[in-house]
Amino acid sequence: MSRRSIRTLLAAGGAAAVLALLPTSAQAAPHSGGNYGAYGMEGRYPTTSFCSGTFRQIGATTYAEGMALKYFYSDKCGSFARIENSRANCAAVLQRSDSGAGRVDGWVSETVDAGIDYAYTQMGNNLNGRVSRAVLSCDGHDLVATGWY
Repeated sequence: MSRRSIRTLLAAGGAAAVLALLPTSAQAAPHSGGNYGAYGMEGRYPTTSFCSGTFRQIGATTYAEGMALKYFYSDKCGSFARIENSRANCAAVLQRSDSGAGRVDGWVSETVDAGIDYAYTQMGNNLNGRVSRAVLSCDGHDLVATGWY
């Protein structure tokens, strides 16, 4: 599927329609740290059949250097971060806080692959009192982040 087709679907049907057409995993290897993976659904992509179609964007799209950062949430599966119109050396990052206090206890990131301009993370479990946020990071520096949800 071409990037133009993906953009057309975003405009016409929203991100849920695009997620249904994305591969079941991104090509780049995810990186994680802290206690990421300690909770159910962590380590899986949002295209998992159990979760597919249950996500909605929370908060407004934020921008840095013309790149877009979006945060998606499902009360069934958790959350994930997505970046669009991204340059090389950038990553979508999802940070999770165990306590709901907004202190990073675990995180997962996904870099932009060569030849495409987007990336999305595996899911973070921000259910049952935990919170998470999305971050756009380039060249090792955080450029913009969403609020904690």
